[in-house]
Amino acid sequence: MNVDNIVVNTQSSIKLVLDKVVYFDPYKIEDNVNDADIIFITHDHYDHFDRESIDKVKNQNTIIVAPKTMEKAINKIEFKKYLYLNPNEEINIDDINVKTIPAYNILKPFHPKLNKWLGYVIKYNNMSYYIAGDTDKTNETLTVTCDIAFIPIGGYYTMNVSEATELVKIINPKIVIPIHYGSIVGNKEDGKKLKDNLIDTTIEVVEKLL
Repeated sequence: MNVDNIVVNTQSSIKLVLDKVVYFDPYKIEDNVNDADIIFITHDHYDHFDRESIDKVKNQNTIIVAPKTMEKAINKIEFKKYLYLNPNEEINIDDINVKTIPAYNILKPFHPKLNKWLGYVIKYNNMSYYIAGDTDKTNETLTVTCDIAFIPIGGYYTMNVSEATELVKIINPKIVIPIHYGSIVGNKEDGKKLKDNLIDTTIEVVEKLL
């Protein structure tokens, strides 16, 4: 399965090139590329909602998709269209199907469930992508089905490598791309640890972190 259309800049900053250019949580973007058709934001922490990076990727036709609880902050930025969603919703943006998955911590205080922050499953052209956001392994994450899963593995704020391994073995994507490690939390070696943990499965681990 080809993943040449995917870039993970750092943390959970993902660029997905379909017929449209789709960004998730753009962060530490260096150049003014202004090529985003759609920007998805998972929550309002600085490494996921980076105003400077958003300005570097958005243009006059960009659509923004974000948690309903971020409406006040997002409205301060000019976009062509604003779509605010709660967990467990489903919409279509042109030919892209979007489902929202709750993203939260179970025992840790950093991402309360009450904040209604989001992960996303997007489906396009018979391919589905799960961008988990900052979350623990929860009952909701265990119900996800997808071809490619972007899963946080750095621990502390999110699930760690061991917990991510358990989740991935249950949802069984074709490919898992680890995110949210090697920078603020987690070591760059964590990607290899995840790969080693899944060596006895058919799941391919692709490290895309730049």
